[in-house]
Formats: sequence, C-alpha cells, structure tokens
Amino acid sequence: MPSTRACRSSGRRARSRRSSPPPRRKAQPVTEALTLLATIILGSVAAGLWRVLRGPAPADRLMAAQLLSTGAIAALLLLGAATGDPALLDVALLLALFGAFATVAFVLGARLARQR
Repeated sequence: MPSTRACRSSGRRARSRRSSPPPRRKAQPVTEALTLLATIILGSVAAGLWRVLRGPAPADRLMAAQLLSTGAIAALLLLGAATGDPALLDVALLLALFGAFATVAFVLGARLARQR
C-alpha cells in the first residue's frame, strides 16, 4: 500500500490556501446604458414624489403614486437586466401587484366617501 504522501503527489496540483480574486471585467456598454436609463427613470420618479406630496386633489395624488410605481418597476427591471439578478425581477412583480392593489383601494375609498 503506497503512503499517503505518494497518493497526494500523484499528479494532483497542490492548491494554495490563498486564492487570488477573479480579475475585474470591464463593464459592458449595454450594462452602462441600462444603468443610465434606470437613473433617468428614478429622476422622473423623484418628480412624481413631489406631486404626491403637493397634489391638489386626491386623484392627482393617485396618478402620481401610479407614476412612482411604474417608474420603480421600470428601474428595477432595467437594473435586473443590467446585473443579471433575478431577485430584482421578483421585486418588480411584487411592486406591480401592490400598485394595482393601491388603485383598487383608492377607488373603493372614494366610492365610500361619496356615499356618506
């Protein structure tokens, strides 16, 4: 029976304990463009936030909230495509669902307020 030393050195490479980090890849132009577009969309979302806070009528506030929801969904989808992270797509779908629920809640609330 060969010794363990002979088995270890039988053609296998010795691995060092310290591994060097993988080399950084240069960002692709498409990734940079998607990130830039997400930033621009987030800027429009910030403008919509001002309208939510200052809207003269509740309907204006609802439309601005829908803008916030749609803009955030678009930004999340763009960032998800740029980074390849599937979790961002899931968050975007949940945000779309919450936006729809917010609209239904607003309409039902307005209907109840009108009946009183």
